Amino acid sequence: MPKLWSETVAAHRDAVREAVLDAAAALVAAHGPTGVTMSQVAKDSGIGRATLYKYFPDVDAILRAWHERQIDAHLERLHEIRDGNEGAGRRLEAVLAGYAAMVSHRAAHDTGAAAGLHRGEHVAAAHRRLHAFVRELIADAAAAGAVRQDVPAGELAAYCLHALAAAGALHEEAAVHRLVRTTLTGLRADC
Repeated sequence: MPKLWSETVAAHRDAVREAVLDAAAALVAAHGPTGVTMSQVAKDSGIGRATLYKYFPDVDAILRAWHERQIDAHLERLHEIRDGNEGAGRRLEAVLAGYAAMVSHRAAHDTGAAAGLHRGEHVAAAHRRLHAFVRELIADAAAAGAVRQDVPAGELAAYCLHALAAAGALHEEAAVHRLVRTTLTGLRADC
């Protein structure tokens, strides 16, 4: 198969997949995860049901793929936050604040049905990537003298992520900021 043809086919497949996930996202926003049906996804994405079944065997597979895309977007946003700040300590602080805001926002919009999407290997893999990312930021900040060095970076990353998970129970932006400040206090080099 010529290269141009294979690139065109791959681009088409990607476009169909994205259209399906966009349609699923809109349906989840309007009706929650239980309101997503194969028929409605096919209709809203502009493809036939037979084509949809070639890409996804069922609604669960669509929702899992949509959720994976959401997680990837969140992790990408945290990388953008890191890259938009100067200095190891400032990068760490900005990423932790961004993460806490995401946790708070997600909790405010989660339904009981959506909680099922937060289980599974794709979520566990994302948590491992997030932990490694935060561990690296902490190691950089420790090397710069901005955070404590008496505790391994991996343990401090676990501390931060667990502490900031509490943002899910906070509904005020000011409370989320206080939680981030409290978490950062535990990282201080002078502790």
